[in-house]
Amino acid sequence: MVQTWFECKIKYQKMDNDGRERLVTDNFLLDAVSFTDAETRITAIMQTMVRGEFTVTDIRKSKIAEVFPNESGEWWFRTTINLSTIDEEAGKEKKLRTFYLVQADDIQNALTRLEESLSFLIVPYVVSSIAVSTIADVFPYVPGQQIPPVTIPFTTPG
Repeated sequence: MVQTWFECKIKYQKMDNDGRERLVTDNFLLDAVSFTDAETRITAIMQTMVRGEFTVTDIRKSKIAEVFPNESGEWWFRTTINLSTIDEEAGKEKKLRTFYLVQADDIQNALTRLEESLSFLIVPYVVSSIAVSTIADVFPYVPGQQIPPVTIPFTTPG
């Protein structure tokens, strides 16, 4: 099953380390089948995570091809690899750039985890970048997982 990842920006009040609330905008990555599904899923997830109001400020398809989580990793790293394949019909070399999200503690650990995760590739590739991502958390689709219904307050006009 091909995953479609969506990046969702959420604006909400968050408690900082000093115990003060401040308005933040965080990026989340989630697997969904459409923009509508992404908005429904992120709204339901945020209702369980955030006290008070929040705003979904942006949803866009992500270029992330695959996510490699690691429960002990503290950061999400956006990694880019470049590889070349041969287009047999045209007889030409085709260059591809692919993005992955890797959870790790530091850049060296992210590189090691990426290489382990891509050990199945039979074509040579080059890791062209590894950087700390702005993604705060990742929510993959889990078959059978029930997402709580979204509650939208209804007010009557007048």
